[in-house]
Amino acid sequence: MQIKNIFDKMDYGEAPESAREAQNWLKSHNYTFGNFINGKWKQCEDHFNTVNPADDQVLAKIGQSSPSDIDSAVKAARAAQKKWSKESDHARARILYAIARLLQKNSRLFSVLETLDNGKPIRESRDIDIPLAQRHFYYHAGMAQLMQAELPKRSPIGVCGQIIPWNFPLLMLSWKIAPAIAMGNAVVLKPAEYTSLTALLFAEICTSAGVPNGLINIVTGDGKVGEIIVGHKDINKIAFTGSTEVGKLIRERTAGSGKSLTLELGGKSPFVVFDDADLDSAVEGVVDAIWFNQGQVCCAGSRLLVHEAISEKFYNKLRNRMKNLRLGSPLDKSIDMGAIIDKKQHKKISGMVSQTQGKVFQAGSPLPQEGCFFPPTLITELHTADPLMHEEIFGPVLVSTTFRTPSEAIELSNNTTFGLAASVWSENINLCLELAPKIKAGVIWINGTNMFDAAAGFGGVKQSGFGREGGWEGLLAYSKPKNQFSPKIKSTLVKNQIRKADYIDRTAKLYIGGKQCRPDSGYSQSIFDHNGKPVTQVPLSNRKDIRNAVEAMNSAKNWSHSTAHLRAQILYYMAENLSARKAEFANTLQALTGRSDAQTEVEQSIQRLFFYAAWSDKFDGSARSVPLKAVALVMKEAIGNCGVLCDDQYPLLGFISVMAPLFATGNRSIIIPSETFSPIVTDFYQVLDTSDVPPGSINILTGKHADLAIELAGHMDIESVWSFSPSDVSRDIEKASVSNLKRTWVNNGCGRDWNSEEGFGREFLENATENKTIWIPYGE
Repeated sequence: MQIKNIFDKMDYGEAPESAREAQNWLKSHNYTFGNFINGKWKQCEDHFNTVNPADDQVLAKIGQSSPSDIDSAVKAARAAQKKWSKESDHARARILYAIARLLQKNSRLFSVLETLDNGKPIRESRDIDIPLAQRHFYYHAGMAQLMQAELPKRSPIGVCGQIIPWNFPLLMLSWKIAPAIAMGNAVVLKPAEYTSLTALLFAEICTSAGVPNGLINIVTGDGKVGEIIVGHKDINKIAFTGSTEVGKLIRERTAGSGKSLTLELGGKSPFVVFDDADLDSAVEGVVDAIWFNQGQVCCAGSRLLVHEAISEKFYNKLRNRMKNLRLGSPLDKSIDMGAIIDKKQHKKISGMVSQTQGKVFQAGSPLPQEGCFFPPTLITELHTADPLMHEEIFGPVLVSTTFRTPSEAIELSNNTTFGLAASVWSENINLCLELAPKIKAGVIWINGTNMFDAAAGFGGVKQSGFGREGGWEGLLAYSKPKNQFSPKIKSTLVKNQIRKADYIDRTAKLYIGGKQCRPDSGYSQSIFDHNGKPVTQVPLSNRKDIRNAVEAMNSAKNWSHSTAHLRAQILYYMAENLSARKAEFANTLQALTGRSDAQTEVEQSIQRLFFYAAWSDKFDGSARSVPLKAVALVMKEAIGNCGVLCDDQYPLLGFISVMAPLFATGNRSIIIPSETFSPIVTDFYQVLDTSDVPPGSINILTGKHADLAIELAGHMDIESVWSFSPSDVSRDIEKASVSNLKRTWVNNGCGRDWNSEEGFGREFLENATENKTIWIPYGE
């Protein structure tokens, strides 16, 4: 075709990308790959084919790792990590920089290989995936350089087992490996069964970059290999990106193991369009949100919520745009959509679409005769309860419904078990910023979509997982406090001659919704002083009491939107009122524990209230520098409903040390005080009553930790559970948390010195908050 004919018809001609270099690389390995362990290639006994989904042609044979292969990789990683963690920050930074430069120098080879193996358009691999992968290594080279200066109280976790999906093979690898090695860890990474090739090419450049042998190990295979990694006793952390179903299995499998865990799981992200939006821009946003990478994106804007007044106009514009989307060979630089990853995934997508009750529109563009292609699809007129409005399709299928008011848009956006991302479109920036904090998601895009950068944390809430990748917050997942906690020691009661507190037939109650109330069970337990003399009784709470406390917390949801100044004021009031009764609380503590430092504990409790009052309006978010015309705001948000089990060692200070950071950050809490010394906390009810504490924001239940821990962790309306209990409940909490994938922070049988830096600080504030990234583009 001549150039003048192209201008006459305005049709796109083919613009094929050559696959010669990628094929030459495959040939150099004889189209067969093993594992990369301890800096060397190790052949596997068994192999499986990896196929180009665009033409069904076999690209290479990939090794199926055995348990002994994983053992070898972990052993190599353990040996390398000991040396790597002792390297200087600059030495680590140089290695990450070298990797980034080699990714840059080989960018076209990586792009083509990714497209061959994955089926995504070469434009996306070339312009998005590979540059972002490079950016992560450049960014984390800087983080490695700054670790000692900026994170002096953090240390590496150890050996990290990492399992990544097939939709962004090299990018997910970079998100995982870069922060891990920047913080001094070693890695055993398993790429997806379908898409292992770029991970293996990455292993090859590690040698050129001077990566120490054993620091980065790449092991391939099917899901069984992932199971071995998850269950391996010598791996300290698991980082998984994939489906929510598998994420839940991993959470259950690692319960009680002491392994650190981050999960980046599925999504059903809302794409909200208001009547004053730039509709043509919003249509292009939809294209990027759902047909990018054929919709095989965890944060895809797969739920379109349109203002009812402009719904038909918007749908017509969208249908016309869909007619012009081009499907074809992913190596053709002029196409918009490539191939679905595999026939199984294609069958799943087709089955879900065929069963819908909605109105289906497909543009009818001709599909290639070979390969695994599915047309862009729009389904409208769906009821909010329709399964397709809730289930992750993971394909190029957009489902839609309408709304009338901003409050209804918020309600519909949150009407899902997921909470990964959301996109809001309106020319009224105030309206967008009104919705951003109210939509329950880890990432909010305003008048844009699919904006990512290494400086801005990415991750979800609810059943989209927990933990963040990227930014300063992403480093928390690959480091731990330097404090070395000791094995848990039961409280020892010392017999001292002291004045006993007066107890005259006094039985405490529970504290729920700002009121003292009797337990549902009707049972109590006796509390003894340090001489073994019974002094009072406290209620034995049960699951119905937890239910009542949860209802009280739900009624206090506005507390999470209160001002930081108000939260600080109330904490200062608590300190003031506790100070006025300092002698009384000290006497009670002495009578219960027999310790001579009771007065010091009360004074420390007052200081701790001051500490978190001070932090209430200073634990801020930040604006991140990103290489786009946009501001990425990272905001600190309350988690919501939290449950806590307290320690015995310092019964008052331990209670204050968990209650205050949760309260300071806007959470609502159910706190289970020390079983042995709970009267010191039931006495605190009166301090709460005289300190303007909003009803339902703090609830206190007494009872057996072993019984209440499972009820807290299994409750679907509780979003986080902390345990510092002397009882061995960590495994039970982590296992029960699978129900809604709530956040957990447990002691795994180790003690904490509440009288030292272990007992307070930013670690508590970080665990009390979620990071939400809000992207705001600017300029014309």
